[in-house]
Amino acid sequence: MIYIKTAEEIEKVRMASDLVSRTLGEVAKWIKPGITTRKLDTIAREFILDNGGKPACLGYHGFPGTLCIEVNETVVHGFPSGYELREGDIVGTDCVVELNGFNGDSCYTFAVGEIDEKTARLLKVTKESLYKGIAAARGGKRVGDISNAVQTYCERNGYSVVREMCGHGIGKSMHEDPEVPNFGRRGIGPVLKPGMCICIEPMINLGSKNTVIESNGWECRTRDRKPSAHYEHTILITPEEPEILTTFDYIEEVLGIPKGGTPVVKAEE
Repeated sequence: MIYIKTAEEIEKVRMASDLVSRTLGEVAKWIKPGITTRKLDTIAREFILDNGGKPACLGYHGFPGTLCIEVNETVVHGFPSGYELREGDIVGTDCVVELNGFNGDSCYTFAVGEIDEKTARLLKVTKESLYKGIAAARGGKRVGDISNAVQTYCERNGYSVVREMCGHGIGKSMHEDPEVPNFGRRGIGPVLKPGMCICIEPMINLGSKNTVIESNGWECRTRDRKPSAHYEHTILITPEEPEILTTFDYIEEVLGIPKGGTPVVKAEE
């Protein structure tokens, strides 16, 4: 069932989305070679708790962390660990915060020091594809319009789209209907209605689209072990342009990216 939020509920999703955005902004301060992913997880958990929120991923079906840690070939759902980040790594930090009974969800893939040109371009195109998907998320359109916008942009740039994982609705639960795939045909799927809150999250691979699940039953990585990038925003469907409820501004202020450095792109006609 797809839940249309009231104005009061939308405000609660907006507040949770701001807290998860600020959390990843705090994590951004610590991204450097030598730090363990478990330390990043602790920083996120303490920041959320100190600001009155709840780390929604922690304990979810037994998941052991506040952050889903995505180093290099890990697509999603990696565990925090004693792994020390190295120069040239990339690391995605996917986080969900519950605040006042509602959730906000965001992910950002960080470069650790200097990364190679091929991987840097993967990150750039993946983030751009997120905004392609968002631009397609207009009231009256369909989920397939978002999916197709992401897929066509990434594949035209030579990258592959993960099939097994997708975006989703969000609200009182971190995962609600509808599913929001990153591939598909325009004009199909549920209608996007004002008051829907959804998460759009391209997971894009440098190599093949094929993935495997590790023995812990959670961690999804690329089969060919080539890098994968992941960015995510929580958005609100409106009668006109979608409203982005999360923000990368806190992160990119830390990284020294000028305001407005995040691309805004038009939907494909």
